[in-house]
Amino acid sequence: MEVQVPEQPVVALHGSNAMLNCSFSHTGPFNLSGMSIFWLLTDTKRSVHAYRDGRDQLVDQADSFANRTSLFPTQLALGNASLLLSKVVVADEGSYTCFVRVHEHGSAALLLQVAAPYSKPVVTLEPESNLRPGDEVALTCMAYDGYPEASVMWQDGNGRNLTDNITTSLVANEEGLFTMTSVLTAVLEPNSTYSCRLINPLLGEEGYAFVTVIGQNIAFPPVALWVTVGLAVCLLVLLIALAAVCRRKIKESCEEARREAEEAKELEEEESKTAMMLLKS
Repeated sequence: MEVQVPEQPVVALHGSNAMLNCSFSHTGPFNLSGMSIFWLLTDTKRSVHAYRDGRDQLVDQADSFANRTSLFPTQLALGNASLLLSKVVVADEGSYTCFVRVHEHGSAALLLQVAAPYSKPVVTLEPESNLRPGDEVALTCMAYDGYPEASVMWQDGNGRNLTDNITTSLVANEEGLFTMTSVLTAVLEPNSTYSCRLINPLLGEEGYAFVTVIGQNIAFPPVALWVTVGLAVCLLVLLIALAAVCRRKIKESCEEARREAEEAKELEEEESKTAMMLLKS
């Protein structure tokens, strides 16, 4: 018997219903009481759903599928053995085998993949203040309750790809959904914009968030800082040199004035001696 299932994986949203299509071909009429349908997990052979003797047989059904599976009884005679799986969870992901037996038997396996959209990403910056161009900063992009692992792309305001400088981690909650955290380490530039883009590989869904560090949060660039410091040092050296020159000039002026005073005093004393000699004579 030929049994047909989709060749491409069946993608189901977390929490929604999944249709696992299975059809079979048969020749001539048959009685449903003589028909058997088994849905099994391909790897473990655990029972997902069983039908035989004209009714569902769920005694051996795995507990995780209880009250979540159903066939389409009115479609069985038409060759439709599809299974409806309700309230899909991450743990349901895997390969399922559809086995059908009427007069003959056949089987085929399909792949079920589970997807959940991530929340809108949020970008935060550490540190948040006292930032200067040239500083190293850590930008964090977080998104919640998604599945499977998403790809992350970081870009700057010029569209340059910064993804080589990131560290990404995933933490699963009790439902198997991920919280994704991606950290970008970057050297800050003036008036910088950094964006985080998130893509779910199964849904093709894209989330986007960005942060801009504006000029008022940033002091002047390091180059200007060093130029200013250099000018200040030069000015200080110039002032010290000027003060030394002035001090030397003042000292020389004082010494010259002292010599002139001494010479004037000596001249006055000689004139006094000459006058006394004249009076005596």
